[in-house]
Amino acid sequence: MAQTLEEQIAVVERALAECMIDTALVVVRSWLNELGENNPYEEAYNNLLTSQRQLFTRWLNVDDPNDEGELGRLTGEAYQLVDAVYAEMRILRGLSPDMHGFNRDSAHSIMTYFSSCARFRPEDLEWYHELLNRRESSELAIVAITSLSQNLRRFFSLDAMLAMIDGMSAENDMAAGISATYAMLLIVQYDDRIDFFPQIQDAFVNAVAEEENGDRLFELLCSLIQNQQVLRLVPGHGDESYLEMVIPLIPRSWLYSLLIEGSTERERRLAYYMIQTGYREPLWTYPDIAEKVYLEKLRGESRNPMDFINYAHCLLLRGDRMMAYENYRQARQLCGTSKEFFSLFRPDRKQLIDHGIPTEHVYLLEDQLIK
Repeated sequence: MAQTLEEQIAVVERALAECMIDTALVVVRSWLNELGENNPYEEAYNNLLTSQRQLFTRWLNVDDPNDEGELGRLTGEAYQLVDAVYAEMRILRGLSPDMHGFNRDSAHSIMTYFSSCARFRPEDLEWYHELLNRRESSELAIVAITSLSQNLRRFFSLDAMLAMIDGMSAENDMAAGISATYAMLLIVQYDDRIDFFPQIQDAFVNAVAEEENGDRLFELLCSLIQNQQVLRLVPGHGDESYLEMVIPLIPRSWLYSLLIEGSTERERRLAYYMIQTGYREPLWTYPDIAEKVYLEKLRGESRNPMDFINYAHCLLLRGDRMMAYENYRQARQLCGTSKEFFSLFRPDRKQLIDHGIPTEHVYLLEDQLIK
């Protein structure tokens, strides 16, 4: 059974996330065949295929430290080719209309165009910039920004992403704030992909420089993590699985490094909010912060075994063995069986040892808790 276009683009994006250009180009070749001989993408496809094969041949024969950078550059080119051809395929298969203009005074027309257009014209994005800088047009600006965000989640466009980031510096304060929210969410979600788009990183760095060293955007990032209802407003991404995907990405992204700027105070504050949302990784870096969060939970209505275990980890790391044992015991009682308890406890064994708890102490604890 032939793959749908959505299944094909999923294959391509998984491949390019791993820099597997040849694998992605197999799908692109099938698209170009469907578009016909006179499509405008053949030259770009052939150049990319030739460059990729030359890189592989060189890699087989020479140990060149520049190969990694060249692979990244070619992957960026592959993404741009995929974006362009994918838009054409959506139009060819009737999944997106080939639009030519919209009623600039109608919110419905703007919404339809900016959320559904597969291929923006330069004049469309010029009008978008003008709109965001009109103080009296905030309602239409909000419609345009929100619709553009939906569009970017359907098919990524470099020009549209840059337009979203430019909106962060809009004259209209409300439009600027909403642009920043959506741009940040998109950047976090597309973290792997944007590694290959230096234009996007440069645009975002410039936007941060205009925001008093990133203070405003750092506050926004904290708000997005702390107030998960904001994340649930993102069209099509309001479920728990999306939140579980986005929040762990943040500390691994270049965005995180950019906004933290080496500030321990910022890093600690962000860690607090991330632990509050259920992300455990900062526990090992900042057990004092984690201890505070889990104590707050246990003083509330929480009777979750994992909260007792996490709190006990924090106590053990700061040397309070007696209180740590009491909380492990509480978790053990809530679990009912030793198998259930150790399925929660043992995945953290290595972390405890790596962070200074002697191996024999961990085994001693397990021996007492297995009963």
